[in-house]
Amino acid sequence: MGSAADSRAGDVDGRSDGTGGSGARAAGGKAAVDGRADDRIDGIDGRHMQIGEDAERTELSLRTVRHYKETGLVVPSARSRGGFRLCTESDVARLMVVRRMKPLGFTLEEMRDLLDATDRLDAEGLADPAQRQALLERVAEYERAAIRKTEVLRVRLARAEDFAATLRARICDGTSP
Repeated sequence: MGSAADSRAGDVDGRSDGTGGSGARAAGGKAAVDGRADDRIDGIDGRHMQIGEDAERTELSLRTVRHYKETGLVVPSARSRGGFRLCTESDVARLMVVRRMKPLGFTLEEMRDLLDATDRLDAEGLADPAQRQALLERVAEYERAAIRKTEVLRVRLARAEDFAATLRARICDGTSP
């Protein structure tokens, strides 16, 4: 099973970090923090975001996003003039992959491996057909694992729904389960 770091990484706590959102927009499309425009930059490859916006867009807590960045699952694409780590849409897409894998019980190492395989498939210059086929097979293994894990979750959900229905019936007709 996963390590303590793996279980902490999955702490999607409904935004209990108190951020509440990225704030109103100031002139020029920059987010306002306490009425001031932040020092977000626009990059050549698209708009860069600070961690609060990453968290908001992915519905992950700040703590979870920081953990994924510290473990190298998502490497910020740039830094602001103030030294803040900045991410792009591509980085948010990686966070979404991680967010989707975590409830299925994939470990951080498995997440890293899948992201590595997809990064290599997406990279230009992968001319070796054997390498490409091996990477595609790795991704296919994760697809098969995701399907198996989803089926296990469906069974668990059906059991939980049956349990809730039993309790509901007991409440409604006063009988024991």
